Amino acid sequence: MRQERDSLGMQDLPDEVYYGIQTLRAVENFPVTGRREPPELIRAYALVKQAAALANMELGALDRPRGEAIVAAAAEVAGGGLADQFPVDIFQAGAGTSFNMNMNEVIANRALEILGRRRGEYEFLSPNDHVNLSQSSNDTFPTASHLAILGEADGLVGRLRDLAFALERKGDEFESLPKTGRTHLMDALPVTLGDEFRAYGGAVARSAMRIRERRNGLLELPIGGTATGTGANSPPGYRDAVIHHLSRLADLPLFSALDSLEALQSRSQMAAFSGALRELALELIRIANDLRLMGSGPTSGLDEIMLPAVQPGSSIMPGKVNPVMAECLDMVAFQVVGNDAALSLAVQAGQLELNVMTPLMTHAILDSLGMLNRFLPAFTARCIDGIQANEVRLLAFLGMNPALATLLAPRIGYLRAARLAGESMEKRRPIRDLAVEKGIITEKEADALFNLDEIAKNRYLKK
Repeated sequence: MRQERDSLGMQDLPDEVYYGIQTLRAVENFPVTGRREPPELIRAYALVKQAAALANMELGALDRPRGEAIVAAAAEVAGGGLADQFPVDIFQAGAGTSFNMNMNEVIANRALEILGRRRGEYEFLSPNDHVNLSQSSNDTFPTASHLAILGEADGLVGRLRDLAFALERKGDEFESLPKTGRTHLMDALPVTLGDEFRAYGGAVARSAMRIRERRNGLLELPIGGTATGTGANSPPGYRDAVIHHLSRLADLPLFSALDSLEALQSRSQMAAFSGALRELALELIRIANDLRLMGSGPTSGLDEIMLPAVQPGSSIMPGKVNPVMAECLDMVAFQVVGNDAALSLAVQAGQLELNVMTPLMTHAILDSLGMLNRFLPAFTARCIDGIQANEVRLLAFLGMNPALATLLAPRIGYLRAARLAGESMEKRRPIRDLAVEKGIITEKEADALFNLDEIAKNRYLKK
């Protein structure tokens, strides 16, 4: 064991751990979820510490031996080293002070080793005085959060692009298949199955565009504002220097906050990005539920499409197959909406010079991004790519669709067409046959007017 002291007193720590006394206090204080900060945030925070040490050395605030050891230790952590040395719960002290100190202590003790010193020799190289030099939890935690989210967001945009392409491919495949359109869940004028799927692809592509736009807002960083946005305890030029080094390390076009006080007070950029994830989730829920509805049956539902059978659907009913991929997508999207609700409460909870709820916001966004990035490729490959159309069912529904009376309304008027639709439903006979039988139109006119392939096409918009 070794002993460490902080402003509250002494604590014993195992010799083998790289974290220190403040990390230990956080572990004891916050046994909340058992979930630690994700690798994306650990890597991002280590890059912040590396950039800060480089800036401090450049400006003469940190000597080269200590600075180079800190840079080397931070680079090791950013590369995945010492990953088991970050035990702080995702729910912790406000502003992320617990995790910031966890990072400071691990880097300090590894840097001490690099310099041939013992862990815990903080009088030589301190977590606070050297690793955290020119920094505060208040500006480093949101900065690291932005970096972690940026990396995951770019992955999501790519996966959404793949999903949109898959839906559009299905649209091309089903282009020539007319079907009954539905509004209010009731029969409406025909569309093509292809146009439905192309519209789904367009909705996903639009969501990806919004995510990309709001992701760009996260390139603006509060680093350099230190405790309250004033830059106290940092040398002149530090803000520009640390942004320069961090941009290079992260390979991103980062820039300083336009108003450093506002950047600590407000988490509006994270709220905007989370809002884009919520908007995506709502679209995914709608699409998943449409697929479940169109695939319902097979004998007493719509049965217009056949979703891939990826696992048995029941432990008691043999042969049953369920739309499990769409169901799982619903649950993922519900959680994304829930994460945004929690984040929204955290965003409005900021007070005066600081919003201390950033750890919750960061967890909420990274949790949503992680679920979407992991599941969307599976949903695309194991659901969308394998969807088949039930052409017989599509035509059967379409032939009996009473909404086709709409095509006669310009000739016979709305009320007479409505009566014809009612008769069609009562007698279970096609509108076309009734119209010819009553002498409203001839057989030749019926062939032209009720050409289902032409009716369903998006011809009015394509003129």
